[in-house]
Amino acid sequence: MKKRVLVGMSGGVDSTVSAILLQKDGYEVEGVYMKLHDKEGYHEENFAKAKRVGDYLGIDIHFLDLSREFDEEVYSYFVQSYREGLTPNPCVICNRTIKFGKMVEFADSLGIESVATGHYIRCDGEYIYMAKDHNKDQSYFLSKVRKEVLPRLVFPLADWVKDDVKAYASDIEVLRDLATQKESSEICFVENSYDEVLARHMEIDREGETLDTDGNVVGSHKGYMHYTIGKRRGFFVNGAHDPHFVLEIKADTNQIVVGTKEKLEVNSFSVKELNMFEDLVEFDCFVKVRYRTTAVPCRVSIDGDTAKVELKEPVFGLAFGQISAFYDGDRLLGGGIIC
Repeated sequence: MKKRVLVGMSGGVDSTVSAILLQKDGYEVEGVYMKLHDKEGYHEENFAKAKRVGDYLGIDIHFLDLSREFDEEVYSYFVQSYREGLTPNPCVICNRTIKFGKMVEFADSLGIESVATGHYIRCDGEYIYMAKDHNKDQSYFLSKVRKEVLPRLVFPLADWVKDDVKAYASDIEVLRDLATQKESSEICFVENSYDEVLARHMEIDREGETLDTDGNVVGSHKGYMHYTIGKRRGFFVNGAHDPHFVLEIKADTNQIVVGTKEKLEVNSFSVKELNMFEDLVEFDCFVKVRYRTTAVPCRVSIDGDTAKVELKEPVFGLAFGQISAFYDGDRLLGGGIIC
């Protein structure tokens, strides 16, 4: 009897090739397209692509409307984080609550054990590892996935590189256009910029004061929601000769604190809402504080669901609200929210 697997189908090349590879490996494949938001025309176009893949493979493609759950768990978190002057990572929360949360529950309703996506990740059922293609590796975004679902996860693209995935799809005439289409944004509901999203919910263009690190007013800015830690432009500093960067966001007073680059340097920080894949208390590892950064060595001390991170090399532009992901080489140990 073939083993069944439910594949998250987005209409993109990665999930398409994943479904093909699983079928070739002998799985009985079913697909699910998840509607996560209400962007006009978006789902009609992408569900049609997913259905075309289903027709080619001879498999069922389910349509799962998770827009209410996504709004409550991910979209609202995104908006509220910026309201509080934080820098959120909605993809990490979506992976935990929606893609490897609600999608797994949907697989349960179908009596399907295994769940697959087109993420570039390796998983052995106990741990998540970086993919072969480090340029596309998405392990950082799974640092808060619940440990108990790992034995059920399958990632067919673990040992693939993106160019080979595109070439594979290009060799199949009916799927050739999927290999050349523009890649989707990391944040699916942001079409152009996050400012446009926030402006639907609050006043983002309220001018405020720019402060130095001593609390003196040294200039002005166009509204604190336009800034993240480390941003260099878009605010005014009286008489500044050296480049200044955002060091802190004071949401309650609509103020930002700025300073020169060396003041962005951070040697330690705290993490909350920890999600670990093994029981650890004090350990050395490497930590990534943003997706597109190099992991740096550190010492981590855990107390409950919080941790203190002492860096052995400084990082610059640490942002509250972002994700801290811990690694032992290529192995993901877990992660949490920088606070």
